[in-house]
Amino acid sequence: MNRLCAAALASALLALLHAPAGAAERDPYGIGLEGFAYPYPVSLLPLTNDGEPARMAYMDVASAQPNGRTVVLLHGRNFPSSYWAPVIKNLTDAGYRVVVPDQIGFGKSTKPQGELHFDTLARNTIALLDHLQIAKADIVAHSLGGMLGVRIARAYPDRVDHLVLTAPIGLEDYRLYVPPTPTEKILENEDRLTADGYRKQLETNYALKLPPDQVTPFIDARFNIKGSAEYPHWLRAFVSSAQMIYREPVAHEIPLITRPTLFIMGADDHNAPGKANAPEALRAKMGHNAELAKAIAANMPNARAEVIPDTGHLVFLEAPARYKELVLGFLAER
Repeated sequence: MNRLCAAALASALLALLHAPAGAAERDPYGIGLEGFAYPYPVSLLPLTNDGEPARMAYMDVASAQPNGRTVVLLHGRNFPSSYWAPVIKNLTDAGYRVVVPDQIGFGKSTKPQGELHFDTLARNTIALLDHLQIAKADIVAHSLGGMLGVRIARAYPDRVDHLVLTAPIGLEDYRLYVPPTPTEKILENEDRLTADGYRKQLETNYALKLPPDQVTPFIDARFNIKGSAEYPHWLRAFVSSAQMIYREPVAHEIPLITRPTLFIMGADDHNAPGKANAPEALRAKMGHNAELAKAIAANMPNARAEVIPDTGHLVFLEAPARYKELVLGFLAER
């Protein structure tokens, strides 16, 4: 019995060491972010991806004065879809129904054993629209969600009305700069990261202009999972998403989009996944995202780019008033 108690104590101490500051008084989050609150009720859609059963979490938020239109919000890689809360309110206040999924591999959705692919995530999103009997929607996407939004607009153009790409990644083909990185090396690097290190990584890579308390939920959403027995499973799915970004570029597809498209960029956002692994001589060429967006939009049949000064990667949280103005104005264009 003493050995069992000692083992339990050691396990608890290990969990505390991995937990973020202030998390000691609560249980670790589960692999489906159990214990992490979302702003609206969450439903689950059963799916099958490559023969593996999965459940896709989503929020479906109605407007008190519906205008008959639906907006789908697509989240980034490092963020649970709960971070869309202020945008959901702006859109529902304007009459839109808002559907906010966690993609498979993220947030409260299933973390698959197999690899992630943008084509699969696109099919899942269309399956969700079919389930909700939504024939066509506006898509507002952020970061990695921008890459997915591109794939959806290309594969299912009849299902998309407007496309808003908010600080999207994937505006360049990272394979042109970064050599292939073994999955095990990425796993090792991610597992070694501390909560403080992760905060600094977000602040540096994303040029965040947010106060620390607004960044803390992103730290908690990742590092409270580290105290869970399911953490290795979660970590492998998280790393699979990094490989998906690298292996499945969309930069060459963006100019082919025919739906009305608006890029909303932070002037200070120079995020470029894998940049640290690129040869030093090439790093300076990566992450010129505002310039890339303007150049790409100029070569598209129906697109424009808006750049917000003094703003980083989390545009809609850092410049909420301007972002609201741009999105609602664009969606109102017919």
